Order: sequence, then C-alpha cells, then structure tokens
Amino acid sequence: MTEPDHYATAPEDRISIGQKSAYAIGMLVNNLQAAALPAMVVILNLGLKMDPVLVGIILFAPRIFDAVSDPMMGYISDNTRSRWGRRRPYILAGAILAGLVFAAMWQLPAGHSESFYFWIFMTASILYFLTYTVYATPFVAFGFEMTPDYHERTRLQAFANTAGQLAWVGVPWFYAIMASDMFSDTVQGARILALWVGGTICILGMVPAIFCREKYASLPNVEDLANESSDQKGLWGHTKDFFNGVGTTFKCRPFVKLCSATFLVFNGFQLGASFSLYVMIYYVFFGDDEKAGILFGLFGTLTAVCTLAVIPLTAWISTKIGKRKTFLVTISLSLVGYALKWFGYNPEHPYWLIASCPFVAFGTGSLFTLMGSMVADVCDYDELESNQRREGVFGAIYWWMVKLGMALAGLLSGIMLKASGFDVELVSSQSDQTLFFLRVFDVGVPMVTSAIAIWIISTYEITEAMAHEIREELEQRRGRPD
Repeated sequence: MTEPDHYATAPEDRISIGQKSAYAIGMLVNNLQAAALPAMVVILNLGLKMDPVLVGIILFAPRIFDAVSDPMMGYISDNTRSRWGRRRPYILAGAILAGLVFAAMWQLPAGHSESFYFWIFMTASILYFLTYTVYATPFVAFGFEMTPDYHERTRLQAFANTAGQLAWVGVPWFYAIMASDMFSDTVQGARILALWVGGTICILGMVPAIFCREKYASLPNVEDLANESSDQKGLWGHTKDFFNGVGTTFKCRPFVKLCSATFLVFNGFQLGASFSLYVMIYYVFFGDDEKAGILFGLFGTLTAVCTLAVIPLTAWISTKIGKRKTFLVTISLSLVGYALKWFGYNPEHPYWLIASCPFVAFGTGSLFTLMGSMVADVCDYDELESNQRREGVFGAIYWWMVKLGMALAGLLSGIMLKASGFDVELVSSQSDQTLFFLRVFDVGVPMVTSAIAIWIISTYEITEAMAHEIREELEQRRGRPD
C-alpha cells in the first residue's frame, strides 16, 4: 500500500478564526515595524541632507546588536515558564516599548549638524530594534507552534500575512504623506507620522498577547527534557545551552536553506526597491517629487493589493503541489515582474510601470507565507534530533537573517547611490550615467538574488510525507500538544 500524497487536516488541528485573527493583527504590527523605518529613513537624506552612506550605516549598525539580542531573546522565550506562558509577556512588553521608542526617535530638533543627527538617530535606531526584538521574536515563535498540522501551518501563515500585507499597502504612501501640504516640510511630516505609527504599534501589538493561547508550554517532557529545571541551570548553564543551541541551529541544513533563500529574495527586493523612488523622481518625472510620490505610492499599494490575492493563492497551490514546488513557481513569476519594471520606467508613459505589479507580488506574497510554514516544519525536524522545542531560537535566527539583509540593503543602497554619481543638490536632474545605474540596481539586483534562491530551494529536503512521519514519531514520544 502506497502512502497518500496529501494528508487531510484533522478537526482538532484547525486553528479557530478568533485565534487566527488575533495572531493576524500581531502580524500587521510586526510588518508595520519592519516597513515603517525604511520607508521614513529617506527623510534623513532628502529632508536633513545627510550623506547617504551615513544613512546606510544607521540602517546597518543595529544588526550588529541583533546578532546577539535576537537569538538570546529566542532562547529566553523558549525557556520562560510563567502563568502567562512562554511568549505572551514579551509580546505585550515589546509592543508598548517599540511603539513609544518609534514615536520618540523622529522628534528631531531643527538646526543641528549632520553629525548630531547621525549619532542621535543611530542611537535611537539601536534602541528601537532592541525593543522590536522583544516583540517580534516571541511573536514569530508563537506562530510556529499554534498547530502541528503541515497544511494548517500554511493556512495560518497565509491568513496572518494577508492581514500583515495591509502594512505594505499603506507604507508606500508615507513619503507622499510627509511631503504633503499638511506639513511645513518633510521633517515635520515625519515627526507627526511617527506619532501615528507608534500609537498603532502600542495598541494593536497587545492583541496577540491578550487573546492568543499557547500550546507546547503545556507539554511536561518539553519543559524538563534536560533532567534539570531552568532554575537549577544557573547563568553558566544557560549560557552554555544558548551557544550550543545556536551552533546546532546553523548545522540544520533545511533551516540554512530557508534562511539563505529568504535573505536573497526579500533583501534583494528591498535593495532594488530602495532605488525606485530616486528613479521615479529623477528619471521618470525630471525632479518632480510630488508626482513621483504619487506613482511610488500607487505602485507600492497596487503591488500590495495584488499580494493580498497572491497569499491565499499560494496557500492553495501548496496543498496541491507542496511547499517547495510552489516556491519555485511563484518566485519564477516574480522574475517576470522585475523584468517588466525596466520597460515600465518610461517618462512618456510613466504608468506603464503598473503592469509589473501582479508579477512582483508573487515574490513578496508567497515568500513569508511559505517560509513561515516551512520553518515550523523544521522545528519538528529539530525536535526529533534535539528533544527540545526551540521555535524561539529558530524564529530569532531566521528573522535576524531577514533584518541583517535589510540592514545590508540599507548600507549597500547608500554606497551604491553614491557610486552611481547621485548628487542630492541637483534638484531636477541627474547625469545619464547615474540614471542608468539607478535603473540597473533597481531591476538587476532582485532578479539575480531571486534566481539564486530558486536554485537553493530546489534541493530542500522536507516533503509533506516526511513532515507527517516526523509528527507521528514526536507524538508517540512526548504526546500531543493541548
């Protein structure tokens, strides 16, 4: 008798709509925190006239701290035992702190030097990303453990990422808002917008902490697998466990492949997109930043709207052909979108650019829907080997790779912008060579990185049948989560 190609989701493995909704609101906040700072940091260059290389350093520097704080927060979350659970106390505290810091960091006083703004904002950025870690690391881990079912994990990620995508619908309009006539200049616009964003993070970020229910914390043999309670380990014991766990995580081949592919696809997209506004302002509209802001907002919003359709489509396709094959199909379609952008940048027909939106959306829409579900499968794969539930550490390292890539994108964008010959003092035009390089960076970078990611995931090991076998063995060993 042959094994079935697909396994039906048992009723007890389904996540209720209420739990999905609470988690989805948290995903909206998570994406808002990830998207808002890169969308607004352009003000440091265009509003405060800061050197683009310094702006890149500001975006990169916090990642040095995240290399320790992210996995450390994951380890702390995995090993916390409280009446409120392993994840929820940190999600609650992180939402409040991150919202307050984000609102405060943009309240920059006028009339100071470039050096003053650089050091103040870099310090504030490091503090902000530390508070973001307190929220995001346990929140992401929470999603990995809400169901043990192969397909329900994908449905949860699709549901949550659909709501989270709303952040990307609104964020492309941030520059247009900051540059609007409501404010005296873009710097004042950033101050006011930051208050709105910070308040949203505080209020909505508390929802998953209050309403979501944890599962794996109730398994006794997950809590005590080391034959030694958390309190008995002491500082040295926890430190040794932490570094051993991180080292083991990087030896997990399926996980390394997921991290590598995500790093390439998402951060290739981010690096390319960092040049889009410059191309629109100086190549398409010859220095008219108001028209460019409208097209930039429209392009981003339409891509995000298309992504809203792509996310559930991705979940449906993955139940038919599997997660790996779905990734290969959807990321290949995104390559078509990037190629279309080259022809869409047309000063005579600026809105031809919109034709690329549905194809670009396949990359951004499918990536985290599939990867979140696949990392959850890897956590089971790891438990089979290590006898530990380490969603926090896996989630932390995975998202640190994403954030590292975003920081590198910010750093490289500043370096590449300067290398292109861009001159911020030239209000209405740039050289032909500069404009050519900006378009090459915008289109070429995500095409190359996405193609490499396709090659990496073509060798990914964990199939649906393998995931099902791992789950059965784990439940025989330590029981089912409640």
